[in-house]
Amino acid sequence: MTGATPVHGTWESCPAARWEDAFLTGNGHHGALVFGDPDDDRVVVTHHTLVRPNGEEHREPPRLAAGLRALQDRLLSGDLTAAEDFTDGRPLQWVRPFHPAFQVRLRREPGPVLRHRRSVDFTTGETTAVCGGWTSRVFVSRADDVIVQHVTAPHLTLGISLDHRLPGAPDALAVGHGAVLTADGALLSLRARYPGSDLGYTGVTLAVVTGGTTTIAPPGVRVAGAAEVLLLTRVRRHTGDADVAAESRALRDLLTDRPYDDLLDRHLALHRTAYRRVELDLAADPAERALPGSELLRRPSSAALLERLFAAGRYHLLSSAGLCPPRLTGLWTGDWDTAWSGAFTNDANLNLQTAAAAATALPEVTEALAALIHRQLPHWRDNARAVFGARGVVAPAHSDGECGHAYHFSREYPLHLWTAGADWLLKPLVDHDEIRGARDPRTALALDETARFYEDFLTRTDAGGRLVVVPSYSPENRPANAGWGAINAAMDLSAARHALLTAADYHPGPDADRRRALADRLPPHRVNADGALAEWAHPGLDDSYDHRHLSHLYGVWPLDEINPYDTPDLAAAAHRALELRGAENDSAHGHLHHALIAARLRDADRVAHALGRVLDGDFFHASLMSAHYPHRHVYNADAAHTLPAVLVEALVQSTPDRLVLLPAPPAAYPAGRLRGVRTRFGAELDLAWGPDGATAVLRPGRTHRVELRTSSGAEPLDLVAGEDRVLTLGTR
Repeated sequence: MTGATPVHGTWESCPAARWEDAFLTGNGHHGALVFGDPDDDRVVVTHHTLVRPNGEEHREPPRLAAGLRALQDRLLSGDLTAAEDFTDGRPLQWVRPFHPAFQVRLRREPGPVLRHRRSVDFTTGETTAVCGGWTSRVFVSRADDVIVQHVTAPHLTLGISLDHRLPGAPDALAVGHGAVLTADGALLSLRARYPGSDLGYTGVTLAVVTGGTTTIAPPGVRVAGAAEVLLLTRVRRHTGDADVAAESRALRDLLTDRPYDDLLDRHLALHRTAYRRVELDLAADPAERALPGSELLRRPSSAALLERLFAAGRYHLLSSAGLCPPRLTGLWTGDWDTAWSGAFTNDANLNLQTAAAAATALPEVTEALAALIHRQLPHWRDNARAVFGARGVVAPAHSDGECGHAYHFSREYPLHLWTAGADWLLKPLVDHDEIRGARDPRTALALDETARFYEDFLTRTDAGGRLVVVPSYSPENRPANAGWGAINAAMDLSAARHALLTAADYHPGPDADRRRALADRLPPHRVNADGALAEWAHPGLDDSYDHRHLSHLYGVWPLDEINPYDTPDLAAAAHRALELRGAENDSAHGHLHHALIAARLRDADRVAHALGRVLDGDFFHASLMSAHYPHRHVYNADAAHTLPAVLVEALVQSTPDRLVLLPAPPAAYPAGRLRGVRTRFGAELDLAWGPDGATAVLRPGRTHRVELRTSSGAEPLDLVAGEDRVLTLGTR
């Protein structure tokens, strides 16, 4: 893996000893964690639908609308803890936890210790392990939705089984195994039923064996003297019984004269095309580019490390997005006890993880997010009616991917009172529309419903006639001198304003005029005595600075409401708020959220510092998937998926009418090239920079005038569809 261009993959010289270090492949439906051990070749199978029932009670939003007016009266009269008893009395209930299905296990007699190499190719999604004459290749097809494994070795002798025994698997899980011989190998199945539920899942593996003999060896089969084995695996979650015969026929229909190669070719047409759209080159040392990932991770200042993490982040983001966008763990886990249920957490984590999708040309990720949103809109409507007595939609802070009801809340985390979620989740869909220059009618519908909620909810005013957002919640913080549910959180103000104005833009006419007028009545942001943008605009609510979330700076990122060009005073106050913000528990998402906001505020030093906290903090496993806390504590995709967005924001920013080049370039990487970035005014952009200046090449898809911002100032830039535009920038 050497050469003049960045490495698009990673490798190790030994098998994975922990599932966290297993190499990852996926197609947004199925996922696989590949250990690459020649003597015990394990592939852990996952699927986005696999969430464990944890009791069906209280999975509806609390019906509190009848008491909303009284709560508002209490809060507005000065009772700043009134919201703490605004619940239906239920205890905190986590959403249903994500879990692995089983592992496909290929065991053979241990042989001599030979040179070993396992690798994953980001351009293909293929993991490969080689040891002596033994080779195992695994990928998950984006075209055919199947996990494909191909093993070759001279006189291949091994046992094949589907093994549900993974960490945390419940003892009461009802498991049944099936194994039948076929003319060319065998069919294996594993049926699992959750304790106390009619829900279950079934995995089916078709084994096609070339040469040798295949015999039944419960719970699987034994292959002796073969030349190669091809395994095709799928898993289904269901009620009742699965039709294993039908699944077998569907898998067999995928076979051709060259099954592995043909399956891979069909997959590459989708995966490689998407992955190759964007590339980051930081002019790294070729010798460092050749190092295994675990060695690179011990060199946190290495340009080769940042190149590889950027590439791995886009690879893992693409691989985990399809049926759904990435969970807290992406699409992968090797343990049934996933932290925070492996949920979709919508008050920062999912939003950060999908931040790179638009700019780094992964519409597949945006479409996965859109699919999740549109499936759950009926539940979002239930939330608005039940809690607030309003039309429209309110998104939950947590979801298992199936249920969109707001039922995860408590006194300390009154997440059912959070109203900004729909706007934040819809923002990437709006960005996508801006990039392609066309509006998705599904996005238009969801924006309209979000605005309807605010039309019904924003009815209370202060003494000056300004609207008041009450109750209001700033995830996941509280005022220093008040309860968790408060008044006029900065995030809620920004989200309400943005939702109303965006819906008005999508739906011109009388509704648009009314919505713009409503947005104009919202209060401005408040600057506190420290000169910082206050987390709560309501007077008398004091800030709590040491917190991992930066919800109050939502107007800076991802919105464009506060920026150094149009609102310099507010941008200065936002920057002061960023300076005062502590890191609290050192979570990766907090550091990278900090970096994204700093990039928008043109603070390169602060971007570098926040990024350094992650690179120096031992956050990444050998798989290049990340952890939530330093020292690889708690498997979590936030850092892995968010890091590409941070690097792009430091180099290129765009709105529908503005292009900002090199707003916060990292000084540690004085030369480089970023190819294929998409802008929100419909142009593709390549950027190269070095000590002597920078060059940007724009390939516009539509004719448009934008404002160009560089370190030299501002100037108009006229773009013509189909005509490349080359910009030359001097040294900074």
